[in-house]
Amino acid sequence: MSRARLFLSGIRADGRHGARPGEKDETQPFVVDLDLEVEVAEDAIDGTADYRTISETVREVVEHGSFDLIEAMAEAIAGRVASIPRVRSATAVVHKPNAAERLGIDGVAAAATATGEG
Repeated sequence: MSRARLFLSGIRADGRHGARPGEKDETQPFVVDLDLEVEVAEDAIDGTADYRTISETVREVVEHGSFDLIEAMAEAIAGRVASIPRVRSATAVVHKPNAAERLGIDGVAAAATATGEG
């Protein structure tokens, strides 16, 4: 068994998150990038972490959770993804595009890392 880095980028989902009044009234777009350390048992699709399960897990947290801070959302996503079989650690970077536009900057993002059992 070996370990490898796996990167999934641009996982898009809409959710109701934010600390400002009214931010949770309407859904907003969020984009999540993941940097994972995974166990690789063999050169076969079932020999590593399941990309589909990982993406669905991220979307579930964004679409069904409720967070004031993207930092808290990043932590929740990293924790959930780190609990998926064969994932040893997960760093989630959550981007909130609408916040960047409102502030007149290129981007707003937060990252968090969690470790799992693999």
